[in-house]
Amino acid sequence: MFVKLSNLHIQAFVRAIEPYRDVIRFILCLLAAHFFWKFTVIADEHGGGPIVWMGWDISAPFDILSAHITRVCYWVISHLRNTIRLIPPDVLRFDSGISIGIVWSCTALKQSFIWLVIMLFARGCWKRKLWFIPFGWLCIYVFNIFRITTVALLVEYHHNWFDFLHTYLFKYLFYGMLFLLWVWWVEKIGKKSTRLSPQVKGRNNPHDFSAGEEDNKE
Repeated sequence: MFVKLSNLHIQAFVRAIEPYRDVIRFILCLLAAHFFWKFTVIADEHGGGPIVWMGWDISAPFDILSAHITRVCYWVISHLRNTIRLIPPDVLRFDSGISIGIVWSCTALKQSFIWLVIMLFARGCWKRKLWFIPFGWLCIYVFNIFRITTVALLVEYHHNWFDFLHTYLFKYLFYGMLFLLWVWWVEKIGKKSTRLSPQVKGRNNPHDFSAGEEDNKE
């Protein structure tokens, strides 16, 4: 009886969480990817040392990307203000004396990895995932440029805003953007077409009385 009661409780629990299954999967994938990255990618958060994963030095792609992002952000900001200088490979310096270093953790590779894990385990059409995953990476790249550029422009004259903007506001906006992309996938892009052909639709439509009416006429 205990086993039967337990099975009934399990079935009831499964039915209760069914509407939230995709959300639970999203949260679990996000947390799993976050902690996997946190405990396997070893590096100084402020830069200045090697980046190690599972004993392998993986600094090269981070160095290349941080230098690239620095150049792009410099190009954007220099079109808005003439008070900035680029100090290669990855430092932006304002005439006000404020300097911003684009270190490895600013490359958004972590968020790109998290997005990949979320989408690999998300329900939906795999053919559409082949283009939607890179589309998400593009959105992450653009948002990251926007994030760094905005933070740099704001802290030029308000350097005490840096911790709030960098550590809190844009960090959670970043994950909010990932969530919105995922919602778009679940609600629109990832759904397979369930349209029925006219013949099948007519046979299964409970309000289609044409066949019955013909029988009555006979």
